[in-house]
Amino acid sequence: MENTTDGTWDRLAVKLNDKILETLCELKFTHMTPVQAVCIPLFMSNKDVAAEAVTGSGKTLAFVIPVLEVLLRREEKLKKMQVGALVVTPTRELAMQISEVIGHFLQKFPQFTQILMIGGNNPMEDVEKFKENGANIVIATPGRLEDMFRRKGDGVDLASSVKSLDVLVLDEADRLLDMGFENSLNAILSFLPKQRRTGLFSATQTQELEKLVRAGLRNPVRIAVKEKGVADSATRRTPSTLCNYYTVCRAEDKFNQLVAFLRQHKHQKQLVFFSTCACVEYFGRALETLVKKVPVHCIHGKMKHKRNKIFADFRALRSGILVCTDVMARGIDIPDVHWVLQYDPPSSASAFVHRCGRTARIGNHGNALVFLMPMEESYVNFLSINQKCPLQKMAAVSDVVDVLPKVKALAQADRAIFDKGMKAFVSYVQAYAKHECSLIFRVKDLDFSSVARGFALLRLPKMPELRGKSFPAFQPAPLDTETIRYKDKQREKLRQKMLAERRQDADHGEARPKKAVGKQAWSKQKAKKERRKKNATKRKRSQGLDEDEDVDELLKDTRLLKKLKKGQICEEDFERQITSGEHH
Repeated sequence: MENTTDGTWDRLAVKLNDKILETLCELKFTHMTPVQAVCIPLFMSNKDVAAEAVTGSGKTLAFVIPVLEVLLRREEKLKKMQVGALVVTPTRELAMQISEVIGHFLQKFPQFTQILMIGGNNPMEDVEKFKENGANIVIATPGRLEDMFRRKGDGVDLASSVKSLDVLVLDEADRLLDMGFENSLNAILSFLPKQRRTGLFSATQTQELEKLVRAGLRNPVRIAVKEKGVADSATRRTPSTLCNYYTVCRAEDKFNQLVAFLRQHKHQKQLVFFSTCACVEYFGRALETLVKKVPVHCIHGKMKHKRNKIFADFRALRSGILVCTDVMARGIDIPDVHWVLQYDPPSSASAFVHRCGRTARIGNHGNALVFLMPMEESYVNFLSINQKCPLQKMAAVSDVVDVLPKVKALAQADRAIFDKGMKAFVSYVQAYAKHECSLIFRVKDLDFSSVARGFALLRLPKMPELRGKSFPAFQPAPLDTETIRYKDKQREKLRQKMLAERRQDADHGEARPKKAVGKQAWSKQKAKKERRKKNATKRKRSQGLDEDEDVDELLKDTRLLKKLKKGQICEEDFERQITSGEHH
């Protein structure tokens, strides 16, 4: 079923509650988008819907309004502990965003309550909150929700509370499956009543999603909403109001180009995507120093408690820079994003479309720019054919200054930054080797010297991919990197203690056992990593941790605890690393 109609809310095929219309007016949503015009009447009737619409097309209101209308029209009023609606979404940022939208409407409907069940806080806090206040609407991420269903022993019987469920919404449903939540979703569905309305909302339809549609929906109405007046709307995957650009530069010039671009657009709101958490940590720290008088925030999936606050702070800014990984690529609605910059192309082509979709939302105009190296330029044709996402070439940024010496100076002044740079380079090579477009992104074609210069490295790290090769084009800094000290005095004190112990052992002719280094390149260690992933996921479920924390987090925390017990780190250092995620 297709539709290209939009208009004012009074033209909707069903009449909405006056207080809902008042809230829409207050939020300045004067016109419906096509996905809202089609979905709302169907979802308010007794239909299950599977809706596909380009990113940024207003899908959130397309299910929030029907959810409220359905609850308002119930014959029996919901009691405190009865859940009438459940919204499941892949990331905590998206869940927070949906909760915020629903919160605006609930100001006029005090008879309904909502609860947010996401990671980043203690599961027992959710238990106590639900026991005390109940909730008629639950917004949750899959891992936390599945965990809550299994906490009957803690005095919460969520399985009984959802017997009154009227509406289930799976938002960004394709992403739910991408992130490996299929088992969690099946477990959640097993607790829910069969007689309910179900809505699947996504930007793309996949085979896995088709399976979910067949399993969870009764005779659904399929909706594919096209853009009004767009000649290629039948195939286009990004909004027509998005200007999508690419620029080509050598690896060693990329960061200079990025800094020049950000300095020229200081008064705008910009997202900068990197391929790994370590790259976000390193380049984000460099940008804080190099782009003056602009707030720079960093966010990635390995952050524990800080993510929720950083996301809220950046949303409230009028201008600023958010340095991030793909944790921010899907469904997130940050007001007035002017530019989406992809410093590294994502590992999957579909993620490219979703990253771009953080701008040009709900009919607004926006711009996206991807930085490509010369050997990657054929990616442009690939995106145009494979993802129906045409790009136009942008000339190289003007007024480029070489800032790499300043980044090197930062690393020389603080060993913590030197460490971050080495880790970022290693993680970048690892991510590059895993790119799904391996014919275009070939790790063996990488100019490692140029990449290392672009990372402003003082020396090359020891890693399997570089073993046995020489890099005459890369000139290490003329200093012994072992002499670089940590600015953090406690960390430096501990490092000096360990160096002294090593020297003492060497004087006595003893050799401390070195850590075993994997002989294979990381790109070939996939099977071992998959096994570790599964084990970590099982451990997380049993301990009620949230799904979008890194799968190796538990293992890393355990290793940190062992270091504390062996006296290799002090308690203060342990506490700082465990709370900040520094050891990740």
